[in-house]
Amino acid sequence: MSAGLTSSTHPTRHLSRWWVVRDVLVVLAACAAAGALAGVVWEVWWTPPIGVVSEGGWYVDFFATRDQFNATAQYVVVGVVSGLIVGSASAYFVDRVELLTLATVAVGSVLAGWLMLKVGTALAPPDPAVLARTAADDTRLPGSLEVSGRWPLGAFPAGALLGVAVIYIGLTSSRRSRA
Repeated sequence: MSAGLTSSTHPTRHLSRWWVVRDVLVVLAACAAAGALAGVVWEVWWTPPIGVVSEGGWYVDFFATRDQFNATAQYVVVGVVSGLIVGSASAYFVDRVELLTLATVAVGSVLAGWLMLKVGTALAPPDPAVLARTAADDTRLPGSLEVSGRWPLGAFPAGALLGVAVIYIGLTSSRRSRA
């Protein structure tokens, strides 16, 4: 990028490389922090299913299996809401080069979704199937936090890109008037 790069919001303002790099780093840091915080929120909100150990296996009753679905649904809800917040805040406050902000939010939100998954599962109880191999029969163990399938992992990026779109499209006239 050249030192003479101009902003789409402020066409007469020239940007130095420092400001562009700073904006990218700010958005990536915000996404990473939001992803880690979302992982904590997801784990705190989730209620683990309780299963029983029998002959080295971990078994959960039929009604507790819905908690495994709830973990995925809660991941999607927390991811979309967190993504909306970080995406719209990034688009609103880091508006020097909008296409760069959009690209950075896209990359950062994938990082955030991954961090959300890793932090949430790291805080949750360990895999009960592994613990059940050495536990006594009739021991009650909580289930582990996991996401079913790969499609829910797009929740954070989808929310973040929606947040960017709302700011860039929905607030276009009000954003230009503050320039």
